[in-house]
Amino acid sequence: MQIKVGFEMVYTCPQPTPMILMVNIHYSRASDLAVPDQLRIVPSVPVSAYRDSFGNWCTRIVAPAGDTWISSQAIVNDSGLREPVDITARQTPVEYLPEETLIFLLGSRYCETEKLSDVAWQLFGNAPTGWGRVQAICDFVHHRIQFGYQHARRSKTAYEAYEERAGVCRDYAHLAIAFCRAVNIPARYCTGYLGDIGVPPVNAPMDFAGWFEAWLDGRWYTFDARNNTPRIGRVLMARGRDASDVAISTTFGPNVLKSFKVWTDEVPATSP
Repeated sequence: MQIKVGFEMVYTCPQPTPMILMVNIHYSRASDLAVPDQLRIVPSVPVSAYRDSFGNWCTRIVAPAGDTWISSQAIVNDSGLREPVDITARQTPVEYLPEETLIFLLGSRYCETEKLSDVAWQLFGNAPTGWGRVQAICDFVHHRIQFGYQHARRSKTAYEAYEERAGVCRDYAHLAIAFCRAVNIPARYCTGYLGDIGVPPVNAPMDFAGWFEAWLDGRWYTFDARNNTPRIGRVLMARGRDASDVAISTTFGPNVLKSFKVWTDEVPATSP
C-alpha cells in the first residue's frame, strides 16, 4: 500500500528569526519513499541541514519578518501490516545492555524517572519482565490519562501527566517512557505521522503523533500507550530522549504559529 503524508505550517515573525526544523521522514524509511518529502519554504530563504546526535535530519533557516510558509508532502510505500508483537521478547539485564541504549535509561527533561521510580516499582515490580512489563505499563498509562487537546501543555512532564490524569499523545508517551526507564527498560520517544488506517476515523484535526520504542531482546519495539494497539502505516520522523529532542520546530525569537495542517491518507489502489 501507499500513504500520502504531509504538512503545512505558517509562522508569523515580527523580525528575522532563526529556526531549526525537524520535519523530514526518518532516514530509516528513505527506501520507502515513492515521492520524496522535499521541504518547501515561501518566501525562499537560505537553507542548511545537519544530522543531530540521534541521527535525525534537521534544517536551519532564518525566517524573515512576516509570514513564512513551510510545507512538505511525500508518498510512502508501506507493507500494510500491523506492527509486530512478540510476547516472548525478554528484558535485558542492565549489565548486558549495549552502550548506545544506556542514555535511554536516564531521566530527561520531560521524563523524571526519579520522581516516578517508587511508583513504577510499586505498580510494575511484580509484572512479568520483558514484553509483559512494557505492555502492563502501556495498559496503565492508557487508562490513567484522559485524552483531550484542551489538556495539551508544552511544558507538561511525565510526573505532571501522572498527577493530572489528562493529556495528549506526547504525555502518554512520556509517562510510559519514564516508567520503563524506572524499571530498567531503555525507552525512547518517537514522533511522526499516524493516520486512521485500519481503524475508525477520528473526527478531529490531524496532528503529528507521539509514541515510544522499548529495547527488548536485542532490538527496539514500537509501543503506543495512547492507542494501545498495533497500528498500520506509522511513518517515523524523529527519535530522541523525549519531545524536547524531536520538536517539529525550535524558534529563537518571538513568533506566532498562524496555521497548521497535517495529513496522512491511504492512496487508493489503482485497478490493473
